[in-house]
Amino acid sequence: MTENTEVQSPPKQVGVLVVTHGSFGAALLEAAQMILGPQLGVDSVSVLVSKGVDEIVVALKAGVANLDSGMGVMVLTDLFGGTPTTLSLSLLKGGNLEVVSGVNLPMLLKVLQGRQMKLPELASQAKAAGQDGIKVPGEMLRKKPAGS
Repeated sequence: MTENTEVQSPPKQVGVLVVTHGSFGAALLEAAQMILGPQLGVDSVSVLVSKGVDEIVVALKAGVANLDSGMGVMVLTDLFGGTPTTLSLSLLKGGNLEVVSGVNLPMLLKVLQGRQMKLPELASQAKAAGQDGIKVPGEMLRKKPAGS
């Protein structure tokens, strides 16, 4: 009996880079992997006051380069207009990537589950999932008809 020693490379899929103020992105990835299981081709970059802009841009470029397996990279940022988004947008010219701001757990889960899609379609679905994930449960309960 011979063993199959052929090493299979991971499937081509969109890489995911979560870029946030502080360690929020790393915590989101940890939560997503608790739900979906371990994920290949994902990483986070923390934007900290102690880091200079040049250092952050180097980390972003390295993250994008490391995660692109040929289908591009989805960069999810926390706040439109904030430093993580602004610095991520500076990379748009240089590579096959899309930036979506306002990351939340429903958005991240949708992106991780749809990484075989093309970037524009995945970005659209990420936006929809992020928006759909925002609910006010008390408001929903108050609208419920009596006796239900």
